Amino acid sequence: MSDRTIRIYPDPVLREPTREIERFDDDFRSFLKEMESLMYEYDGVGLAAPQVGESLKVAVIAYEGKLYVLVNPRIVDYDGRQMDQEGCLSFPGIFEDVARPASVVVEAQDENGEPYSVEAEGFLARAMCHEIDHLNGKLMIDHLSPMKREMVKKKLKKRKKEDL
Repeated sequence: MSDRTIRIYPDPVLREPTREIERFDDDFRSFLKEMESLMYEYDGVGLAAPQVGESLKVAVIAYEGKLYVLVNPRIVDYDGRQMDQEGCLSFPGIFEDVARPASVVVEAQDENGEPYSVEAEGFLARAMCHEIDHLNGKLMIDHLSPMKREMVKKKLKKRKKEDL
């Protein structure tokens, strides 16, 4: 069990620039395991390091029984467009329609620093775009109209007051 918790918007760490990973040591791999555990604990599909308070270029995604570790990832190609509901652990209970590419090619490194490339379509492409956005300080609400964005912010403020 981790002492870390999921950072909720408007926590400033969610907007901070992230640093590339250069050391692939046991401490780093332990951090990845902790991220994976938190993702499952909070019933998420993906989790980016800023969401647990670390400004690092790393995310994990679990999809169809496979764990994708994205270290220093970047989208090198994309095609098409899909529109679907998207949620985020940093915006609990909020689900909004977000446009994303229908397919992407992502280059990244694994937990040992080995480079790899993955082609993703549909939901996996959406998840990869979402998590890589987190690593660039971009959030789900940044894809919404200004009016929708304000509605989401008000909903979160109201929920926070109710939780007090």
